Amino acid sequence: MAGPGRRLPALAGLPSGAASKWEIREKVWEHLEASGLAEFPRPVHGRIPNFKGSLQACCSLRELDVFSRARELKVDPDKPLEGARLAALQARKTLLVPTPRLRTGLFNRIVPPPGATKEVLRKCATSQGVKEYSVPVGLDGKAQVDLVVVGSVAVSEKGWRIGKGEGYADMEYAMMVSMGAVQEDTPVVTIVHDCQVLDIAEELLDDHDLTVDYILTPTRTIQTNCKRPKPQGIMWHKVSSEMLGKIPILKTLRSREKQAGKDVTLQDEHPALANTNRAALSNKKVMPANTQPRAAPGSAPVGQSHVESDPVNPRLEGSDTITTVYVGNLPGSLRVSELKSALREFQVIPVRLNWQGAQHRAFLEYRDKGTADRAVSSLQGLSLGGNTLRVELAKSQRNKGQGEINSHK
Repeated sequence: MAGPGRRLPALAGLPSGAASKWEIREKVWEHLEASGLAEFPRPVHGRIPNFKGSLQACCSLRELDVFSRARELKVDPDKPLEGARLAALQARKTLLVPTPRLRTGLFNRIVPPPGATKEVLRKCATSQGVKEYSVPVGLDGKAQVDLVVVGSVAVSEKGWRIGKGEGYADMEYAMMVSMGAVQEDTPVVTIVHDCQVLDIAEELLDDHDLTVDYILTPTRTIQTNCKRPKPQGIMWHKVSSEMLGKIPILKTLRSREKQAGKDVTLQDEHPALANTNRAALSNKKVMPANTQPRAAPGSAPVGQSHVESDPVNPRLEGSDTITTVYVGNLPGSLRVSELKSALREFQVIPVRLNWQGAQHRAFLEYRDKGTADRAVSSLQGLSLGGNTLRVELAKSQRNKGQGEINSHK
């Protein structure tokens, strides 16, 4: 088990800003698996990872004054936080758990049966128990959360947090702010393995990213003294129509904030995006989420990697540097031809497209960094196949086509 201060070897020597969020996530997931620290559910890739020692780390929660004072806790449903949910129930505190992907509301309140034994409380803390022993809490449920516990893929001692890349923890917190369930000084705790505590460049953080005040590991309790403001509510200009459609409670909050006179213009309604024709492309290219994969010209066989190169220069010979763009959260039903259509529509065609459908991702290679930047700007937040794409620029460039793509596999 990693001791205090142990760093991920793969990230240890990187200069500030050298790794993108997605590179950090991949390195953490790979390290947990390769080192034998990963626990069920496996593989940990794409998840808030469970790890050996998670229960020990969760037990440290009881020792925090902010836990002792709290009457109502919000704890995420991730497996490594099971011990935190149990600690809240054993201390007879009100426990709120977000509904998965916020599909049916914001919270469920866990209500153990009268006289529940320790074993029953243990079950209540599991994902199955959350389903069996909970009641929904609506916007008018008057929730007053005193402590927030979130999972992380990586976190820094300064309090910068990286989640699994879907943005639900950030959105949950923003929604709690909007409904008055948390205040500016409501503390946020994350629970991770020691090896997930990394140096993270502050420039990787967006203004909607949630920061943390305490980090609990199997060997340490870290108070971050983070001064960076937490999200002050929902940033509607970063919410897509597709996300609004997936999260019903978000529609209700938007309606309330609109009536209160707030600007609730969505990302794809924003005047600044008019020239990119984003909304038109989204409407044209979105496929039903339940569409089954099917063979088609230009499609990669399901589960296989597929690489396409610029026919003019397939080997990228003579190219000094290549800038790589990561595209993630691709739905399993999406065909490579549909991503290529979006790239053509935005006029950001790469010299090479590395399609990894089984991993729900693709990598785009550009000779011109300006085109790569434009691809990130154009594709970020775009809806394809019912999913909102996650798009990031890999900040480290590579020479003559070597190494960068393989490091993500």
